[in-house]
Amino acid sequence: MKKRFLAAGASVAAAAMVLTACTPPGGGDDEKSSDKSSVNIGWNESFRSMNTLTANGNAVSNAILTYMMNDNFGYYDGDLEVQDGALGKIEQVSEDPLKVKYTFNDDAKWSDGTPVSAADLALTWAGQSANFNTVEANNADDGSVKKNDEKTVYFDAATAGSALIKDFPEISDDGKEVTFSYSKPFADWEAELGQGADGVGVPAHIVAKKALGIDDAAKGKQAILDALKDKDTEKLSKISNTWNTGFDFTSMPEDEDLLVHSGPYKMTDFKEGQYVTLEVDDKYTGPVKPKVDTVTVRYNGDPMAMIQAIENGEVDMTQPQATADVLSAAEDLDGVTVDAADGATYEHVDFTFDNKGPFDPEGNGGDEEKAKKVRQAFLQTVPREDIVDKIIKPLNPDAVTRDSFSQIPGSPMYDAITSKNGVEEATEVDPEAAKKLLKEAGVESPAVRIMYDNTNSRRQQEFQLIKESAEKAGFKVEDVGDVKWGTRLGDGTYDVSLFGWQSESTGVTENDANFRTGAQNNYGGYSNKKTDKILDKLLVSKEDEQEELLTDLESQLTEDAFGAPIFQFPELTIYRDKVKNVKSTAVSPTMFWNYWEWETN
Repeated sequence: MKKRFLAAGASVAAAAMVLTACTPPGGGDDEKSSDKSSVNIGWNESFRSMNTLTANGNAVSNAILTYMMNDNFGYYDGDLEVQDGALGKIEQVSEDPLKVKYTFNDDAKWSDGTPVSAADLALTWAGQSANFNTVEANNADDGSVKKNDEKTVYFDAATAGSALIKDFPEISDDGKEVTFSYSKPFADWEAELGQGADGVGVPAHIVAKKALGIDDAAKGKQAILDALKDKDTEKLSKISNTWNTGFDFTSMPEDEDLLVHSGPYKMTDFKEGQYVTLEVDDKYTGPVKPKVDTVTVRYNGDPMAMIQAIENGEVDMTQPQATADVLSAAEDLDGVTVDAADGATYEHVDFTFDNKGPFDPEGNGGDEEKAKKVRQAFLQTVPREDIVDKIIKPLNPDAVTRDSFSQIPGSPMYDAITSKNGVEEATEVDPEAAKKLLKEAGVESPAVRIMYDNTNSRRQQEFQLIKESAEKAGFKVEDVGDVKWGTRLGDGTYDVSLFGWQSESTGVTENDANFRTGAQNNYGGYSNKKTDKILDKLLVSKEDEQEELLTDLESQLTEDAFGAPIFQFPELTIYRDKVKNVKSTAVSPTMFWNYWEWETN
């Protein structure tokens, strides 16, 4: 599709040995005194934005909630098959040129009664296309998006598919139909707009109210469409500011407009860093009918605290950071089911190319070859096998290193791609070979700052293993781990990042956001025209061309010493027997995909 969600490790309240000081509505055994059903879910990172399309909003912790609060045109089921969503239907109405039509159902409405319509999807297209931006970027030194001045338009998102939609869409008079024309064929057109947790994005009429001061919903929607059609810089500057940050919040907002939603659940309570409560919205008019009245997501980054909360009945379901201790503790509990499988997330190590550091050509006198040798040397110290053996195999005895940037081990193209992409050879641990490369580069004892979630026990172990190995080759490793690692991505204050990507779809164009020059998830500033050309071909590729193109892509990443994949996350879905129909799937939003089927007894 377009991007991968940041997959968090431990985050807020990680030091606490209990979930929270407060018990939210529905917590503990409160449901016994009520006719209404409730489910309490443990999660490791707190909600922070209703807009999952922005760089800041692009996180699983947001997606799991927006998925329940907003309807969509399609979603992945437990077998990774795309199912029709509740908003309407998508159809290809022309192959050459590629035209895709979205038709909204009559009962598709926002929670304030405003129809969900073409303006909402058009704004989402504009926001993630970069076609309306007047600058390539508008970010502060810490990576956060800055406020645009009246002459600047910058939407803080970018996807390859929407970028291929150059022209303003065709819209029916009633706004129930919208047709987008692509300037080129696009392999993943079915998954580009209106899918999963993203839905159709934030409500256009609320954006118009906040950005343009238009209270009337219909007039607001039209104003958004007019600004897009006319490319009105002054108005789009205000619109993009609201779209970028106007829907961010970390506790229950006083402004109810920020909670306008199109799905069956509404947010009714949010205590910062502690919990979020969703309740079934009686005003919802769509076809999704959840069987659970109240869902409370409770936050703690300590996976063992989650197991304790399961045991105590404070939490009914969780997908904590999986470790051998967590698995053992969960399996010892009575009345609890533990489902273990490969998850949607893979761990990887990335280099920073644009911070004048040890891996940046500019930090090496402008010498690209010298910088590459330093990167290659570091890759030969990353103990991937050791990490898998010591951290992952206790959970999954059959675990292997992941040797592909794009494919899950065991997937149809995995063996063919990994036999040619060079990842295994480039990452073979060899301190002496690493020392030789550093000597050839004329670099002695380079200092390397590694950024990761330092409250996450698994990442702490990974960091120590990498540090010990790298220092044998002469690197000086500095620990710059941070619980707020997600907000620091791309800020240039580190040289190596260690985190996970969680796929949002099965589309081949997902790779674009990670590796293209200037793309949304390319936090390290990597840039190569050869890579961009391969990605261009992938965008318009046919199925029988994709294996060769992906092999070319991965081989180029290896040649450039981009970084390396390490392992596929083992996933533990742990739930009390009181909750029925809990299933997970290998893309975001994992176990939340079928929330309407959950039942309690």
